[in-house]
Amino acid sequence: MKNLATTLRLTFATTGMLLLLGGFNLVHAQGPGSGGPRPGATNVPIDGGASLLLAAGGAYGLRRLRRAKRR
Repeated sequence: MKNLATTLRLTFATTGMLLLLGGFNLVHAQGPGSGGPRPGATNVPIDGGASLLLAAGGAYGLRRLRRAKRR
């Protein structure tokens, strides 16, 4: 059993390192552009992720309030 755990740990570590090193080949810096942001452009994109975080925070707050009322 100890031998199996060691083998699995080594396999996962090797696979992780290969994926990590293989990902470096895909990363490229952005080339020089036409300058700064366009006038009227937003610097921080707000998309569905922000609304999901707000909904999750609200649900967590409600859960905490309900549990506090029970005690």
